[in-house]
Amino acid sequence: MPDFHHLLLFIAAGWLLNLTPGPDVLCIVRHALRGGVRAGIVAGLGITAGCFVHVAAAAIGVGALLAASATAFNVLKWVGAAYLAWTGLRLLFARAGASPLAQAQAAPLGAPVASRRVFLDGFWTNLLNPKVALFFLAFVPQFIAPGTMDAAWVFVGLGVLFNLNAVPVNVAWALAAAWMARRASVQRGLAWLDRVAGVLFIGFGLRLAWAESPAR
Repeated sequence: MPDFHHLLLFIAAGWLLNLTPGPDVLCIVRHALRGGVRAGIVAGLGITAGCFVHVAAAAIGVGALLAASATAFNVLKWVGAAYLAWTGLRLLFARAGASPLAQAQAAPLGAPVASRRVFLDGFWTNLLNPKVALFFLAFVPQFIAPGTMDAAWVFVGLGVLFNLNAVPVNVAWALAAAWMARRASVQRGLAWLDRVAGVLFIGFGLRLAWAESPAR
């Protein structure tokens, strides 16, 4: 494992990287604005579960395959882009009464959040993004000294630490979004949330679709 100094640097870098807005953060914020802190945290847990899959895949070589094979990268890239675009279109063109926002507003106070659906939304948003797998391959090895014994297990350990390190950041995003949702000015603008989120998800999908494989 890295020494204490490099471990602190790894944790700090992880916090900064997890604070950077992207599809994962948008997923957490969108659910927290509509369903409260609990929904945002559940979405964050789904994202964390997706990250754990990426770490395991990178450790057994799937991530390296994505980096080396343009075909494998492109398959996952197009599936991920299609999922993000489909999510965006579903939000953008949902009928007023059928949109998730309208359903959340119509639900009685304290109604349970559809946790499984929210969790899976976070999970698939993260898992179907090949850039996450490539990120772990590029970022984590920088903190593993050359010649380290059991480097694969050290990689897994650092990957687990990175994901656990992301949990408080994701909770902070959920808390901030839920707090914003209680403001009167924000509540008046919530009717546009699905449309704005839809446009952003489509944008993330297009950006992913245009990403080039590192194997090219």
